[in-house]
Amino acid sequence: MKEYELVKTLKAIKQEQQHRFQEFGNLEFEFSKLKSKYKATKDNVSWQSSRLYFILLKLESGDFLTDSDVKWLRANGLHETNQIAQEANRFTQLKSKYKATQYQDSYPESKLYQILKKLELAERLNNSEYNWLLNNQLLETAEIFKQHESVEEAKFAELRDKYQANTHSDLSLSSSLYTILQNIDTKNNLSESEINWLQQQGLSETIAIAQELQQTRDFAALRAKYKVTHYEDSSSKSHLYKILKRVELSNQLGEQDINFLKKRKLTEIIEIANEKYASTLKYKIDLGELLNESEIEWLKNNKREDIIIHAQQKQFAALKSKYDILGYQDKSHTSLLYTILQKLELKERLEPTDVAWLQENKTEVPQATYSYYRWQEEPKYQGTKLFSGKIWIAYHTIEANFYEEEFKRTDNKWNLANASSHWRKADESEQALQLTNNLEFDKIKENKLKSALLTSRGGAFRDIEKLDKAENCARQAIEYQPKSHHPYTLMGAICFERRQYSDGEHWFQEAIKRGANPRDMDSEIKRVVKNAKDENKRREVIEYLLKKDSQRYAWAKSYLKKSSDNDK
Repeated sequence: MKEYELVKTLKAIKQEQQHRFQEFGNLEFEFSKLKSKYKATKDNVSWQSSRLYFILLKLESGDFLTDSDVKWLRANGLHETNQIAQEANRFTQLKSKYKATQYQDSYPESKLYQILKKLELAERLNNSEYNWLLNNQLLETAEIFKQHESVEEAKFAELRDKYQANTHSDLSLSSSLYTILQNIDTKNNLSESEINWLQQQGLSETIAIAQELQQTRDFAALRAKYKVTHYEDSSSKSHLYKILKRVELSNQLGEQDINFLKKRKLTEIIEIANEKYASTLKYKIDLGELLNESEIEWLKNNKREDIIIHAQQKQFAALKSKYDILGYQDKSHTSLLYTILQKLELKERLEPTDVAWLQENKTEVPQATYSYYRWQEEPKYQGTKLFSGKIWIAYHTIEANFYEEEFKRTDNKWNLANASSHWRKADESEQALQLTNNLEFDKIKENKLKSALLTSRGGAFRDIEKLDKAENCARQAIEYQPKSHHPYTLMGAICFERRQYSDGEHWFQEAIKRGANPRDMDSEIKRVVKNAKDENKRREVIEYLLKKDSQRYAWAKSYLKKSSDNDK
């Protein structure tokens, strides 16, 4: 009997051990699942020896963690777990607030948590979310939502009355109108898209009310900024509001504005406005923009000659840069060059005295020289005539346009000859040819005029390297006026272009016999050398000239040096 009892006892002990082992295994499995769910996989210890297991059990059952629990999670680097715990605590609080404590799941990814957060933010639930509450028997929570909806609907109705929007048909809380009216009521300015939407719905009165409220707020802010809160009229229709807006934008005050302010002893506003407008004009100058006549007049009337001088100096510097004459040393706005450049900029004709002054004056640009044996010598100043380059082009362009207009006004063809000559000097030979393309020379009675027109036309053909046409024009010009030296000079230049130097010399001599200045001949030859695109041609002309008269044509040596430098 004793032996039987012993066997029975041992069997019971073994079963108890198996039961406990199975129970321990289940707890380990549960612990593993909880660690995975709450992002706590860093902790690899057994559930028996870890505080984590009991913390996770609290989270799973919806209980709050103690401060000690939170500190333990942080100390062990379980930040994700701690974050989930904070969300779970908030979820539990919301369930209590919105009567949903019977819902067992307290994990933050629950759909209920998303719904409760929307209720907390006073956001509307959609039909799917509302039905979910009903299906999960969360009737009290659904009723709270319905109560919120009723309050919002009443508020929407109140806003529609307040802002004259009762004609709108969509009365649902999801309507765009409700959002817009809430914005207006919370003193937010309407966006452009909101205004467009209201216009499309025919709610012009709502727009007017919103804009008036916005202007009233704006006026109040401006009155505070410019310290005129004592001014009684706070309506946005007040003229003071319009004035302060102009001041804020740094715009010029009109005479009516100034009289209004003086009458109400608000002269400090005038001073502020003038200073802001003056700063705006100075900024405009610094951007390189020109002041108009009314702006300059305002500066004069307000005794701001300093800004006028600043504008003139800035413009003078900009014009010198534009016309490539920064080497001209005089920077004063009183310089005659400034006046001349202003005329050119306005496309006004220059006076003969202006042209004479340009011919007499030069820029002075220091240029370091160097040679083969000496890397650098003392700087020397090399002057360039002002009446050259872009000033030359601008002057002749203005003159050409003037004579074209004169021809249209008077039908005097001498104006065509003058215009054609100026277009050539402005490097617009094609334009010069267009003027004389359709002329009927048989109907022109004056041979001198025919010769002048043909000479100018021939010169333009020479400019674009159509030498045969240039020669035809020159020979016709000689027939019409054999005593004029101009077509002979043209023939000489054409021959030099063709490398027919002896023939060219002959024609130049014929030109001199008829009154041409020998220096003009040299200028034509120099032009051939300077404009030669073929280096061999240039070298050939230079060698011919130096062999003929090395002293007279000494200037050609510099072009020979340039040609040699280009070959290196």
